[in-house]
Amino acid sequence: MNYNSQIDKALNALHIEGRYRVFQDISRINGRFPKANWVNPDGSKSEIIVWCGNDYLGMGQSSAVIEAMKDGIEQAGVGSGGTRNISGNTVFHKELEIELADLHQKEAALLFTSAYNANEATLSALPKLFPDLIILSDELNHASMIEGIRHGNCEKHIFRHNDVKHLREILKSLDPNRPKIIVFESLYSMDGDFAPIESICDLADEFNALTYIDEVHAVGMYGSRGGGVCEMLGLLNRVDIFNGTLAKAYGVIGGYIAASTRFVDAIRSYAPGFIFTSSLPPSLAAAATKSVRILKNDTGIRKKHQDIAKQLKLRFRGLGLPFDDHGSHIVPIHVGDPVKCKMISDRLLNDYGIYVQPINFPTVPRGTERLRFTPSPVHTQEMVDALVNAMDDLWSHCELSRLKTTA
Repeated sequence: MNYNSQIDKALNALHIEGRYRVFQDISRINGRFPKANWVNPDGSKSEIIVWCGNDYLGMGQSSAVIEAMKDGIEQAGVGSGGTRNISGNTVFHKELEIELADLHQKEAALLFTSAYNANEATLSALPKLFPDLIILSDELNHASMIEGIRHGNCEKHIFRHNDVKHLREILKSLDPNRPKIIVFESLYSMDGDFAPIESICDLADEFNALTYIDEVHAVGMYGSRGGGVCEMLGLLNRVDIFNGTLAKAYGVIGGYIAASTRFVDAIRSYAPGFIFTSSLPPSLAAAATKSVRILKNDTGIRKKHQDIAKQLKLRFRGLGLPFDDHGSHIVPIHVGDPVKCKMISDRLLNDYGIYVQPINFPTVPRGTERLRFTPSPVHTQEMVDALVNAMDDLWSHCELSRLKTTA
């Protein structure tokens, strides 16, 4: 066996298909987001505009959040020193968990190193708590949820994306006496569409099932205090377990679940992914706490963010560019070809100083390759104009079809 040859063969297959992923070397400029410095292949540097970041509101550049992190370092140093069970449990972690529980109007919250870790650890531990458990999962759930369900090694059923009728059919076919949990997201980031949360919760009540919702792309963004889509719709009390992140709208790092005190205590005690992982550095917890508190009170930044997203979609629609508008802040432009998708991405970066990463398989199905734009409240009118003009030029250059538009 020639191991190197096999590795080369596998990597070459990605190159041929046009979906080999390239890491771009960028350095965000403190206080000037979404501007960043990009290291060109020849080693030179140039200033670019980031249009695909998940720091949706620019909170990673907030002076107040940065100061909170600095204060945390001054008080506690750099690392946490251990797991939450062994010396890594600090007042900074507990303070953040109190804020997160309040955000979702739950009794308790549990902090993880990432939302991926939170999903995987929690969902894999559920069968230990509920013997003979059945998990019902939306077919487009995030990879972390899929991994958690797989590692739980219990019976699972996949329902068609956002298809309440199909979910009902599955629930009706199951033993009414067995424990069940419905696992889904509030906002699916690749298409920007919302789940029918209330209808799913109605089914959960009817069939005596628990609900687990991933609000990763919605916390901080929606609702009067940034509690997500459930808060926006007045459904916080209808969901049993929330999953969220601190790495997107809050601009820091980390993930969490929020639920009843009893449930949080059980996950804390049974999930290996929590028990055996070192806790977040106290300074990061302090920064996240500050960011959560700010966004609980700043409704203006959320409104401005939605206004910029609406404007960008309106401009793209005027060019006839194909995208699905589900009313969220996510703007995916469908290219449908991995080679052309990467070509446009490369040209935007090299020729126009605009950075947007191509999204291809396995993140999305083959044939649905796209450029996923994430406008923010700190993108200026000039930046929007430059992006729209560049996309107009490149769409024509790649000879991609446009949708008919009406005046």
